[in-house]
Amino acid sequence: MFAFLKDYKKLKPAITNVIVAEFFIQLVNATFMLILPLYMDRKGFSEEEIALFITCRFLGVFVLALPIGNIIKGRIMKPFFYLASMLVPLFGLCIVLFINLQYTSLVYLSLLLWGASFTFMQIPITPYILRNEKKENHTLGIALSYSTWSFAGIVSGIIISFLDKINPYYFDEEKILILFSILGFGGIYFVNQVNLKEAIDFNLPSKNKIKTKKNDWYLIIKGLIPTLIIATGAGLTIPFISLFFDKVHHMSKGNFSFVSAIAAVLVVWGALLVPNIKKQIGYKIAIPTTQSLAIISLIALATTQFYNQYNIAVYIAIFCYLLRQPLMNMAGPMTSELVMNYVGEKNREITSALTAAIWSGSWVISGYLVKIMFSKGYPYVTIFLITAALYTFGVVMYYFLILDYGKREKNGLIKN
Repeated sequence: MFAFLKDYKKLKPAITNVIVAEFFIQLVNATFMLILPLYMDRKGFSEEEIALFITCRFLGVFVLALPIGNIIKGRIMKPFFYLASMLVPLFGLCIVLFINLQYTSLVYLSLLLWGASFTFMQIPITPYILRNEKKENHTLGIALSYSTWSFAGIVSGIIISFLDKINPYYFDEEKILILFSILGFGGIYFVNQVNLKEAIDFNLPSKNKIKTKKNDWYLIIKGLIPTLIIATGAGLTIPFISLFFDKVHHMSKGNFSFVSAIAAVLVVWGALLVPNIKKQIGYKIAIPTTQSLAIISLIALATTQFYNQYNIAVYIAIFCYLLRQPLMNMAGPMTSELVMNYVGEKNREITSALTAAIWSGSWVISGYLVKIMFSKGYPYVTIFLITAALYTFGVVMYYFLILDYGKREKNGLIKN
């Protein structure tokens, strides 16, 4: 069942070290996604305020995404990985401090800078893998990079659950956030281990080279439309899933962390299987099938709010959550590689930047919409069902993109 793992030994050590550094950043990210809404709730912030604060984090990514995408084109990327490894945990500590002190304006600023710091890893990582790894190992590298979020979720969930069992009052939300922020600095060591002469297309672009390297905006926009739809739906749900289990099913942070860790194990296993799945059945079947099953699971999860007074509701919600997480995340490495190949080599950096901008920008809008819906008394089930509808539309658009990808590949317009 795990024989496929040996394939990942083919990756260059430099690629592996950068991905491990990404894991430490994701360790901070996973913990804050899980615990920060609960911490703010305990500190007296309303659901609308929490939604607005979370929106600030994604606004930071949105603001820096395009500038970073242009800067990294033709440049060495290792310094950007250093910046992310230092700044993400540093601003994480600032967020905790200012929430504790109730300095609202500084919380906004810290979340904005925290989000911006992610761009130094989030945007360069996929182009870095595609530039410096062999073509036959591209899917392996991208799949492993995607898995860092889930690996981080496993480690974070298990540690939080363990600490909660020891002493839930001493190891409160604040101490947990501080602990994982400090652990996040571990990524600096692995970036320092990277010893690779990076493959770059050109050093500093001249005007003539810019003309020959003009972006194909028609392909880029067409490739990113499904991402925009999916990301908008995700922004309505993912940042608030811990609040859903807390408010609707009254789960403790320890129990939910344990469930999230199990979900993360399933996500990792599913994501690492992606290269084999893609090889066996291809994009056309794999992407729509996994995403469609995930949508069904999300609908079943959301509707548990209708009967949450029964004990069985929380178990059904947990089961659906454990099913939804790996299914939806399995599509991630495939859709990323699909879009990167679809737009072509010269458009990769700007596409990676726009992908980050879309995810963050749409989550800014989604977060603000959730704030409005919370203020008007919308239940979680309504918000999650809106996400399911957007996901469905996004899957249809991905299917059309896959069909067009096949035509372009057949005509020799896509290098494979």
